[in-house]
Amino acid sequence: MSSEQQPLEFDVVVIGAGPVGENAADRAHKAGLTVAIVEKHLVGGECSFYACSPSKALLRPIHATRASQRVQGSEGAHLDAQGVLDRRDAWINKLDDSGQVGWLDHVGITLLRGEGVLTGTRTLEVDGREVVARQAVILATGTTPAIPPIPGLRDAKPWTNREATTTRRIPERLAVLGGGVVACELAQVFQALGSAVTIVEQAPGLLGRNEEFAGTAVKEALERDGVDVRTDTKAVEVSRLGPTGEVTVHLEGGATVVADELLVAVGRTPATKGLGLEAVGAELTDAGYVSVTDQMEVKGLDDQSPWLYAVGDVNGLALLTHMGKYQARACGDLVGARAAHREPEPGKTTPWAGDLGSPQVVFTDPEVAAAGLTEAQARERGLNIRVVDLPMDKASGSGLQAEGYQGQARIVVDEDAGVLVGATFVGQDVADLIHPATIAIVGKIPLTTLWHAVPSYPTMSEIWLRLLEEYGL
Repeated sequence: MSSEQQPLEFDVVVIGAGPVGENAADRAHKAGLTVAIVEKHLVGGECSFYACSPSKALLRPIHATRASQRVQGSEGAHLDAQGVLDRRDAWINKLDDSGQVGWLDHVGITLLRGEGVLTGTRTLEVDGREVVARQAVILATGTTPAIPPIPGLRDAKPWTNREATTTRRIPERLAVLGGGVVACELAQVFQALGSAVTIVEQAPGLLGRNEEFAGTAVKEALERDGVDVRTDTKAVEVSRLGPTGEVTVHLEGGATVVADELLVAVGRTPATKGLGLEAVGAELTDAGYVSVTDQMEVKGLDDQSPWLYAVGDVNGLALLTHMGKYQARACGDLVGARAAHREPEPGKTTPWAGDLGSPQVVFTDPEVAAAGLTEAQARERGLNIRVVDLPMDKASGSGLQAEGYQGQARIVVDEDAGVLVGATFVGQDVADLIHPATIAIVGKIPLTTLWHAVPSYPTMSEIWLRLLEEYGL
């Protein structure tokens, strides 16, 4: 066998070079291990090029313009659609991943371009080349957009987040299937940039995983923008006039929505197809995600010694980039400790905070920032809770942010434990208010202690003091 035919060998092989895979590879490499990362498309992944970064780059000018218009003395700001698209292009480097590839080269992580397929215990193929992982393989392949089985939908060649966040053309009319985060954020983007947007959502409201008042506030804001929001509405068929002609969405009851483009934003599907999971006996959840232990070890392996891990969206625990990176850091440290035959530190190698501590921000205007459990989720768990609601204008800083500031805050308190288990903020510029809630929830900080964390005056953070006072402290 020639040297070209010899298997490539590394201590750790990571499949998927998005932010989650990059974090896992980096932590394993910092533990002194040789690491390869496998990527068939762009290094940096979905978040960097098609999701988090471009969508927020598109949204920020809209937010900044509106924030300026809400403050007396600076009402003259206006939106430049071409400038917004140019800013987006800069953030995604025009879909060029040379910067991320350069980082891998700089730190000493080997990039294997191609499709990674598991073939057995600690072995895989990358485009036909055998690769051996002496210690571990870490799956970080994420998810892909879900396309529901609506007759004619696939044939209509709809946009997903990928096409929507990278387009250079603003359609005159855009229909959006879905009412979650991606649907709401991108509906607001395209309406602001000149599209006539219609949302079709079969659920009763928007942002169904959040507190109901959050979805209501975003719906009202979208409607003020001019978005036609149709909840409790089901699409039953889709047709398109020719390969690029107008799209017609046929609704239950006989009505139709006609648009130039159709964006499908109804959820995600785990990217497990073609990974070779069946070759090693990996267990999947009912929804098709890779089933893992609390240390991200893949369940059901033919070889019971831990060597295969799954982090990020592919395991379905929390479809959030920051939570995936958190899992990846813990997993990389765990693999490093095991390779060195050291006892893993539980505090660093078990990402236990996912159950209650997952924060999320919906970057619409108004923003929705939430952490922990909603009121409904807490009640479903049987917790003895108390809910405290306040309008955001109770914080003195809100009036400085915008004239006539509108918004709402809620905390969910576990009365038996005396700690916070959930928080939601809705309003302009509330995103950064959620991290204190995450700290309080993960740290199980008693409310009587939290009361001593005095917010600066006059800032939006003063809402924390007002919520605790409303609670009775």
